Amino acid sequence: MTKKEKEALLREQFSAMRQYEEELYSKDLHYIAGVDEVGRGPLAGPVVAVALVLPKDFSVIGINDSKKLSEKKRNEYFDIITTQALAYGIGIEDNFCIDDINILEATKSAMKKAISEANKNLMKTFETGIEHVLIDAVKLNDINIPQTSIIKGDEKSISIAAASIVAKVTRDRMMDEFHEKYPHYSFNKNKGYGTKAHYEGILGHGVCEIHRRSFLKKII
Repeated sequence: MTKKEKEALLREQFSAMRQYEEELYSKDLHYIAGVDEVGRGPLAGPVVAVALVLPKDFSVIGINDSKKLSEKKRNEYFDIITTQALAYGIGIEDNFCIDDINILEATKSAMKKAISEANKNLMKTFETGIEHVLIDAVKLNDINIPQTSIIKGDEKSISIAAASIVAKVTRDRMMDEFHEKYPHYSFNKNKGYGTKAHYEGILGHGVCEIHRRSFLKKII
């Protein structure tokens, strides 16, 4: 595939991923937040959610589900997205919360925190709040903003995809910092997921402060 053909394909993908946003823009809505999370599956660390509002003229092609991008690309897009976003918010629930209320409820809580922060930041700058929320897969029952839950939303909505990138980079950087404190588990490489090196660290050194005990009941 030539460079020109690849760019054309990315532009086509970008256009397809704007369909949910364009439909809402056509209804005279201007401030649409995409919401996504990372960290539901790991054995350690927090779940991190991000809500962000992109400008209507956002036109950065190549953005996609964070899992489909290289670390280098995610970091590049992170800087672009956080600079160009009209507002964004980050919600975090730690391993203690996850163990206490379960991962799904912790995910919803992190999402609500992210939406609340993004809404406050939008109000500060534009004196108006989020008008609609596009959420990856999850439905939130107790927010006062209209919402659309989209299965595989990080592949279908540019706003959700952008949120997934910011969430992924944010959490990865947190896990890199945790690695400095807890070096036996290779958090800098596995980000808390259950790799061979991670399990070997648990078997050799036990669990640490950021492990999710509810995810490790069979081995602790």
